[in-house]
Amino acid sequence: GFRRALNLNHWPRIMLRMLSLCAVASALNLNVAAPTRVPRSKVFLQTKTATPLPTSVKPGVVTGEALWDLLQHAKENKYAIPAVNVVSSSSINACLEAAAKYGGPMIVQFSRGGGQFIAGKTAKNEDDAACIAGCVAGALHVREVAKLYGVPVILHTDHCMRSWLPWFDGLMEANEKYFEANGEPLFSSHMLDLSEEPLEENVATCVEYLERMAKFNCLLEMELGVTGGEEDGVDNSDVDSSRLYTQPEEVYEVYKALSAVEGGRFTVAAAFGNVHGVYAPGNVELKPVILHNTQKYIAEQISSEDPLPTLFVFHGGSGSSREDIRYAIEAGVIKMNIDTDTQWSYWDGIRAYEAKYHDYLQGQIGNPESETKPNKKYYDPRMSMRSAEESMAARLCEAAEDLNCIQVL
Repeated sequence: GFRRALNLNHWPRIMLRMLSLCAVASALNLNVAAPTRVPRSKVFLQTKTATPLPTSVKPGVVTGEALWDLLQHAKENKYAIPAVNVVSSSSINACLEAAAKYGGPMIVQFSRGGGQFIAGKTAKNEDDAACIAGCVAGALHVREVAKLYGVPVILHTDHCMRSWLPWFDGLMEANEKYFEANGEPLFSSHMLDLSEEPLEENVATCVEYLERMAKFNCLLEMELGVTGGEEDGVDNSDVDSSRLYTQPEEVYEVYKALSAVEGGRFTVAAAFGNVHGVYAPGNVELKPVILHNTQKYIAEQISSEDPLPTLFVFHGGSGSSREDIRYAIEAGVIKMNIDTDTQWSYWDGIRAYEAKYHDYLQGQIGNPESETKPNKKYYDPRMSMRSAEESMAARLCEAAEDLNCIQVL
């Protein structure tokens, strides 16, 4: 009985299998006890093949139902789309180049300050005229060239606080005009960031604008809680740490109010410890579990069969670990903003170019080859800018790996 209870009759067979496995491991020189840590840039995804892209999603700028279909595809296939603040046609090129290389969609987004920079820092900016014109010009540029890269592109604008609403209103007018002429909005989506205000005021204003945006099939991104740090005129460096974490009940209030808007589509940038910028390890404590708890709470409240009823946005993504990013994606994050890292990579490309050709960039004529040889081909702005584009595109391809956004089209 004792032998039967412990299955001792099977021990010789078990021991033989264990010895066989050890022999195989030895033959393959496997180190199962202490796997070598591979640098992030050398890690390639080994995920299941994405389901076919919805037929509504085509190369070029996507809006309306096609946009919503793309975001649902991202949620279902557990990837998030990188979103980058651009300030020139050069940074736009880097985004589109990267998307074509990694085989996924891209979100090209404009900030208020970025729009002004595109229009020109000395352009008249009364009532945010230059901020509006720069964003509109950038969007039209993207629309013209995006289809040449063969990938879906989302046109978006970033943070807008209440004092910046004249800029937002100008963009609404541009969308309405474009919709009247083309049957779709100029931009795919816009963000309202009223997170510093009481929840009731935040939600009420978002409802007001979503009602307007639904008429021309434009999606609204809203923010709850506060993203720490500083970015493009939004400075939350000294905010109380408790405001960096959103509560499920707050997100549910937003979900109820915005879901009631007929034809309205929206995403939620819920704070879970996010901070703009890059900081030393240990200074930022992300808690993606907040997003998981929120999805569970809302699904229970509305008796949803979908365990992820809300589409989340991840702000302050630069410098985040792959583990935190992937765990957030599992909770329904379909977009992650990457600004600080792309700014650095763009500059790093210029820095590397100058270091490589330093001796050719000290004057228009004269270099190590000859005192009379011209240097025009080295100081041509396109040369250093191209180096910047290549560096930024490479960083975005790394980000796409983190976001599980490789070959998803």
